[in-house]
Amino acid sequence: MGFNQIRAATLVLLTAVSAHMAWAYPAPPPDPSLPMSTVPPAVQDLRRKMNDADVNALTFRDMDQLFTTRTVARSGAIWPLPQSHHPLDFTYSFQGQRYTPEQFLDRTYTNALLVMKDGRVVTEIYRNNTTEQTRFMAWSMTKSITSILIGCALQERRIKSLDDRITQYLPELKDGGYEGVTIRQVLQMRSGVDYEERYDFANPGIAARNHELALVENVVRFADAARAIKRIHAPGEVWQYKTLDTAVLGWLLERVSGGSTLAAYAAQRLWEPLGAERDGFFIMDGPPGVGREFNGAGFNATLRDFARIGQMMLQDGQANGHQIVSPAWVQESTKATGGPGPGYGYQWWIPNDHAFQAIGLQGQYIFVDRPTRTVVVKLSYFPPEAQQPHDETAAFMAAAAAWTPR
Repeated sequence: MGFNQIRAATLVLLTAVSAHMAWAYPAPPPDPSLPMSTVPPAVQDLRRKMNDADVNALTFRDMDQLFTTRTVARSGAIWPLPQSHHPLDFTYSFQGQRYTPEQFLDRTYTNALLVMKDGRVVTEIYRNNTTEQTRFMAWSMTKSITSILIGCALQERRIKSLDDRITQYLPELKDGGYEGVTIRQVLQMRSGVDYEERYDFANPGIAARNHELALVENVVRFADAARAIKRIHAPGEVWQYKTLDTAVLGWLLERVSGGSTLAAYAAQRLWEPLGAERDGFFIMDGPPGVGREFNGAGFNATLRDFARIGQMMLQDGQANGHQIVSPAWVQESTKATGGPGPGYGYQWWIPNDHAFQAIGLQGQYIFVDRPTRTVVVKLSYFPPEAQQPHDETAAFMAAAAAWTPR
């Protein structure tokens, strides 16, 4: 399976999104150039602390208590997931020691774990007062869901070509660094715009400031930072992880959806045909009528419905009797096109030549291994900046893929 390859991808992600991370921080002074926030100060404070190790086991599955949300509604027949439960009778090696899956759950701060083999659920575990009804924060796994929706829009000809310039659809971006950037380059995190994914709130850069103003205070829209952002590299030249790139893709989907919202488009093109078991939801960067879905990291769903996404991708876009996205899109979007470590596709991480994964901040994973037809979903509450559980999870994923239930 290549543990070192999987570890490399997770290490790059951790480095990309948590450099100089300092999540617990005091309220900054008000910006007189912006409107006053209508979010109660106590709720703002909870949002600033939501990633902290002493509360994130709770906050990561209660985002609808902290944010305005927009529902991605399920409808119709639920896609059944056949059950064939087996004990996790394997071990994995990490740093010269062998561990059992039971030890893994505690050692890597697990809220929920599901393993599928050849379309059957062989393990489904809920911990810390969670259940099959609990909806968990995807964090940056949401980027991979956005990629699926871009594939749907391309298939419907709402987007004519990935090589179209993004400004053909979003002329609001013509005065900034996104001028001349193609949709494909945004998908690949090669836009070249000057947006360092650094969350040092004591010395905030553009990403930390955008997080505070858009997601905590709700006084600006997250994607609006793209309007006048500067360029640091030529488009397509340098890979650099940017949540803003994904937010621009969400804005694009909103624009081409025919006057709808991103959540409504996601419900119609993904969640309903997928046969989701429960409504999903996006957290919003503002109140109703103003805010947008935070599609860079803000989707929430159940463990089983995340597994349905993984199984759909394993089945080349087919789920519940529907072809949600084309097999060609699945293959193209999960193919390494350069990027860090083993590679990065269209908002998917590529640990080797036969697996791909959606990865979210602080331990959220949808891992898909093609040869063994394995899907693993792990939903976690890693402490900020912790590297060890990422490395250990990579070792577990490799062992879980190689495991044959008996």
